[in-house]
Amino acid sequence: MAHTFFFYDLETSGLNARTQRIMQFAGQRTDANLKPIGDPVNVLVKLSDDILPEPFAITVTGITPQATLADGMSEPEFAKLLIQEIFTSSTIAVGYNNVRFDDEFVRHTLWRNFYDPYEWAWSEGRGRWDMLDVVRLTRALRPDGIEWPVDNNGKATNRLELVAKANNLLHTKAHDALSDVEALIAMAQLLHQKQPKLFDYMFSLRGKNEVAKLVNLNSPQPFVYSSGRYGPEHQFTTVAYPIAPGTRPNSVIVYDLRFDPTQFASASPQALASILLADKRTRMQDSFTPLPVKELTYNKCPAVAPLGVLDTISQERLHISMELIQKNLQALQQNPTFGEAVRTAYEMREPYDKSTDVENQLYDSFIPDKDKIYMDAVRKASANDLADFHPNFIDVRMSELLLRYKARWFSDSLSEDEHLAWEKYRAMKISAELPGYLQTLTKLAESSKDTYVLEELQLWAESIAPSGED
Repeated sequence: MAHTFFFYDLETSGLNARTQRIMQFAGQRTDANLKPIGDPVNVLVKLSDDILPEPFAITVTGITPQATLADGMSEPEFAKLLIQEIFTSSTIAVGYNNVRFDDEFVRHTLWRNFYDPYEWAWSEGRGRWDMLDVVRLTRALRPDGIEWPVDNNGKATNRLELVAKANNLLHTKAHDALSDVEALIAMAQLLHQKQPKLFDYMFSLRGKNEVAKLVNLNSPQPFVYSSGRYGPEHQFTTVAYPIAPGTRPNSVIVYDLRFDPTQFASASPQALASILLADKRTRMQDSFTPLPVKELTYNKCPAVAPLGVLDTISQERLHISMELIQKNLQALQQNPTFGEAVRTAYEMREPYDKSTDVENQLYDSFIPDKDKIYMDAVRKASANDLADFHPNFIDVRMSELLLRYKARWFSDSLSEDEHLAWEKYRAMKISAELPGYLQTLTKLAESSKDTYVLEELQLWAESIAPSGED
């Protein structure tokens, strides 16, 4: 079955996918040739009464909690839309920085609403692709035919609205999900038109298995790598080399070959860790030399390419000396224990502090297959059904998730004890967040001219605050 693309964008109540929510979802399906199919999707999603949004996020988007209640669908309805109509078989989900941001919100939304949080992005011919790093690599290696913006300091910037403006692409309103989708599709069409070989190559490399063929420890080779980590001075692009297994699944630690490794090669893991874990104040000191390594994750659509694509013109543009790259590579290969020392240094980071809140525990473990039968039953149940539904979940997280699911969207299904438990949770959560929320509103009021949004946020807090907190 031929694949289709679904270009999508979100506007959210904040930056943290675990604690904040999707408020607007917009998208457009296209065929494999980037021609739109059908009507665009543009929906609001109701904000539940236990969520205090990040005020700055709302002043940027202009979407108030009240607007979502008036015109939005519930999260269960939205999750059903995603699975049954949006991320259908053979759909490639495409966004702009979606792998690091939007996809995380989708996963957590599905998790809260009893859908598998991963299958939408890989099963039945599905996939995902992130255009941000495609743009970065195109700008670095094959920029011809496209206008590339710079910021006020003259440095390269790949912000969607600025790339769209520089190339006269349709983009009527920044920070509106549907407008961003329109600009994203237009930009993809431009890249495909001007640099079709690179575009098709990057599409073929979106899967983790294809990435692992190029970047691996069994046959390590230098490769071209574009990432936000590498900064605008070099068009966010370098030549990297795999040196050790990553500390996360599907990852590898790579070294930036622009830098001489001899200054680090004899350092102990403890000394390397002191560099990796240095605080912001230390990093800002002129004497601080960062360790030029990062973890590349195979299944996050990294923008990588064989070294052979780095022609003379690209080398000059990126200020990369192949003579220096080769010299640093030889020094790296002469210190075979360095990679393991770096990996050990990574492992000295503070262990992941697991959250005690069930909604933050998505990545703690996979859902047992037997529980997926109950999850299906939850999704299909009405409020009346849920009132008498007490599944024996294997996964201990599921019972608390079910309580919150019922409380937010099917409150009539709650028993008296469940209602008391929900209100206790809600009161504790809002009471902890409210002081900082109100303080932020006060600061924004000192400089913002958009008093309507701030007033709505104040009213929202008052409407959901537990008794005695308003």
